[in-house]
Amino acid sequence: MSLNYQDRIPNNVELGSNRILQRALEHWQPEFMRWWQDLGPTDFQASDVYLRTAISVDTKGWATFGYVRMPEYRWGIFLADPENDRRIGFGDNLGEPAWQQVPGEHRANLRRLIVTQGDTEPASVEQQRLLGHTAPSLYDLRNLFQVNVEEGRHLWAMVYLLHAYFGRDGREEAEELLERHSGDADKPRILGTFNEPIRDWLSFFMFTYFTDRDGKFQLKCLAESGFDPLSRTCRFMLTEEAHHMFVGDTGISRVIKRCLEVMKELNTDDPVAIRKAGAIDLPTIQKYLNFWFSTSIDLFGGDSSSNAASYFANGLKGRPDEAKFEDHVAAGQAFALELPDGAGGVRTGEIPMRNAMNEVAREAYLKDCEQGMARWNRVIEKFGYSFRMTLPSPRFRRNVGSWAGVPVDTTGKIISREEYNARLSEWLPTDDDRAFVYSRMHGVFEAGKIASWIAPPERGINGLPFEYEYVRLQ
Repeated sequence: MSLNYQDRIPNNVELGSNRILQRALEHWQPEFMRWWQDLGPTDFQASDVYLRTAISVDTKGWATFGYVRMPEYRWGIFLADPENDRRIGFGDNLGEPAWQQVPGEHRANLRRLIVTQGDTEPASVEQQRLLGHTAPSLYDLRNLFQVNVEEGRHLWAMVYLLHAYFGRDGREEAEELLERHSGDADKPRILGTFNEPIRDWLSFFMFTYFTDRDGKFQLKCLAESGFDPLSRTCRFMLTEEAHHMFVGDTGISRVIKRCLEVMKELNTDDPVAIRKAGAIDLPTIQKYLNFWFSTSIDLFGGDSSSNAASYFANGLKGRPDEAKFEDHVAAGQAFALELPDGAGGVRTGEIPMRNAMNEVAREAYLKDCEQGMARWNRVIEKFGYSFRMTLPSPRFRRNVGSWAGVPVDTTGKIISREEYNARLSEWLPTDDDRAFVYSRMHGVFEAGKIASWIAPPERGINGLPFEYEYVRLQ
């Protein structure tokens, strides 16, 4: 399905035939550009960046590569191709035709889902806006900007839905998406993870691995929606989200590899010696992993949720890869949960399956995260060391759900509050850890050169070598 690049706003939704909607979005566009200039990547707006831009939404070629200045990037509105006679695939409306318009009774809940998803997109750009100054290579700088412009386009995707299907309420919500800002004391972003500062590249890699992976599963759930425009929007967004997770996966692997190289050179695994040599030691990497995993896992919501049950029952939000499940109604089924018993132990409880939809998605996310652990640990094993990266228990450091506020160690064992507080510095980055990691962050802007704390990638972008000039600085 080709995209119309003749209009001011590139799109494949025949925007030109709806002049009222087109004018409304053209009115929003300057506000977006003002936000991008004020809160997007700082000081690189005049640079030519080797970016991927969507030119179609079919599987054979939905992107083209070339040098673009970020303010001139072709943001737009792209939906996956429609499915002929698409039917709702789950819940009480199973088998009924997918909705092309918003059902009145579901208007508020659909708007809430779209706004929450939309709020995360500009938030991550704001979190990462200063990272360009400390990029370890031009390759990494380019990847950062690719993530940023695509998050900006994902914002456009949600704003289109709000403008096209929710009238005045939608237009007001679209404006507010640019009025909230990550970390703002008065108008923060909706979800706590998106108010966390990202000051160093290790945090960026963890964010793109763990938090963008949450985004992947949220998009998978929304891609099942009975509201067809939302489903089609999220299906296309998923094609772009894969690169964001690739950046995180390979970035963490390269930080680990460089640490291992230094360990071999020095013939020691002493973190102090490794730090003195300029690398980031494995225990510190594990602490960052613990922080960002436990920060991201709450994004799925509570383990027992009446909202999740309602979204599923009404066909608004499904399970990731709904087609893999045998029963798409999930009525009368139970889901087993391990819960704190209030006396320092754990009990098993059951909740209705529909109320457990957040937990179903969270479990799928956990399995997906484990694949990264396996890849990184193979690198460590190949170098001959016994250290292994591990995911902390999903009970650890929870702020949402049955385990919220329960003092639990990284293995999932309930401990005393005193022990928990005393051992947090073992599990999470301390101020000294963060200061050390930040001290390693120095920009490297010569093609083919790279910072000393990270290994180069195995290959470049789009078949090009690592040494390619991915960003032409101005």
